[in-house]
Amino acid sequence: MADPGRRAILALWSLALACLALPATAAPFDRAALAAALCGDGAAQVRGAEGLVQAGGALPGDDLAFAGRILGALAERRLSCTAEGAVLLDRPGAPEGRDAVTDAVRPAAEARAPVLGLRQRAAVETARGMIGLLTGPDPAARAAGLAVLERRIATVPEAVFDRARDAETDPGLKSTIAGLAQAAALSSADPARRVAAIGAVAASPSGTARARLAALKGDPAYATDPAFRAAVDAGLARVGRAVAIGDALAVVYNGLSFASILFMAAAGLAIIFGLMGVINLAQGEFIMLGAYATYGVQEALRRFAPGLLDLYLVAAIPVAFGAVALVGIVVEALILRHLYRRPLMSLLATWAVSLFLVNLIRVTVGTQNLQFAMPAYVSGGVPLYADFVVTWNRLFAIGFAVVTLALTLLILRRTPLGLDIRAVTQNRDMAACLGLPTRRVDRLAFGLGSGLAGLAGVALCPIYSVNPGMGSGFIIDSFMVVVLGGVGSLAGTLVAALGVGGANVLLEPISGAVAAKVIVLVGIILFLQRRPEGLFAFRRRR
Repeated sequence: MADPGRRAILALWSLALACLALPATAAPFDRAALAAALCGDGAAQVRGAEGLVQAGGALPGDDLAFAGRILGALAERRLSCTAEGAVLLDRPGAPEGRDAVTDAVRPAAEARAPVLGLRQRAAVETARGMIGLLTGPDPAARAAGLAVLERRIATVPEAVFDRARDAETDPGLKSTIAGLAQAAALSSADPARRVAAIGAVAASPSGTARARLAALKGDPAYATDPAFRAAVDAGLARVGRAVAIGDALAVVYNGLSFASILFMAAAGLAIIFGLMGVINLAQGEFIMLGAYATYGVQEALRRFAPGLLDLYLVAAIPVAFGAVALVGIVVEALILRHLYRRPLMSLLATWAVSLFLVNLIRVTVGTQNLQFAMPAYVSGGVPLYADFVVTWNRLFAIGFAVVTLALTLLILRRTPLGLDIRAVTQNRDMAACLGLPTRRVDRLAFGLGSGLAGLAGVALCPIYSVNPGMGSGFIIDSFMVVVLGGVGSLAGTLVAALGVGGANVLLEPISGAVAAKVIVLVGIILFLQRRPEGLFAFRRRR
């Protein structure tokens, strides 16, 4: 019987010769040589896996499928090595299996199961990633293979990425593969190809592209080749400018989304505070009730109309508004109507209402975060420029806030209720003398303001964690927005929400979340020292 080590060496030579010959002559792939290499020692396993990766750009699909089966068996401890060859088992330790090459049933009772070390496992994972990228049945499987290759891109030949890019049908994945193909070309032996790859990478700017180009400064060619150095410097400058613009766009976009949530949280508070002078500390809990009403709509659709589950956010809009508005009307009728003109008592009463609502939800629903299904219209996003991605959930919040603002202005400016609210806000006693039912106006206005908080809860569901304590994070910011914008002014509330939201998002990366809120609060205090009525003073009749 031949020496096993000698047979492994001969098999490796055969595999290497087959791999080298493939691009030029399309010689048949030696499956037995690969099986013998994977049954050899650690060095043989590494050379076999690496040779497979180098030849992957030219291997036929059936050979790639064979390599995938034997590599999977090796990684899962289902590969047994006998004197006659490699055997694939159904499960680790099975008494028999099938020959890796001939598919004949073979005993495996006394076979040896190869064990992978760290280096061998890395090489095998790279080879499996290459096979998954080239032969994966769906975009998810191919993307998983691509993710493995991305971590070891320096060891993957350009031909693999070129073949995968040409065969890919998914547009997003095709673009990603093209980007990695460009990155692989950065380590090409051809100087002209490297310079062209630098330009291609710079043409798709991102933080990853900047890191790849910056790594080329350590390349020996950067010090010896003026053309290469000029290409790297120009590419870095171009990518740096684009990334800076993308980061600025991201700050503006995130600021708009945060300001949209703040506006919806503060709009109802502005109406309540401006009309009745009530500091409603339960407004954050009304936001929480809107989010929980949205969860209730989702679960109802999941149970009774699962085909309409993706529409639960739209269906929750009237439900959340109506439910929270009803709660607000009940709170006003039972508690607050006795406490007008007593601001301290109304503040304490609404604080007690907030504590009651939080604990009621904790007892009846629980304290854990709620799990929401993410419909397609609030999932994912689209890359717009450099690293700036327009995410659908934040765009939903911005669009929702715009629609809420338009409808609120329509109610206040074009309906009898809005006319009554504006009249009572300007001069309550005169409005009462003219026959306006101020008590009914107060109740409906409190319901309207509470319902707007419920709509804010709907917008929060795709972005923030929903739990009983979620409202406490918005009440202080909402009051800052109302006071800064001017009590009772919806336009002032909008402008103040944009300012406070933008300032928070801009300062958080620099100073941290807590320090950013402190800086914004100090700025508001200093501003109110000079202009106590806020940005837009609501004209009142005296």
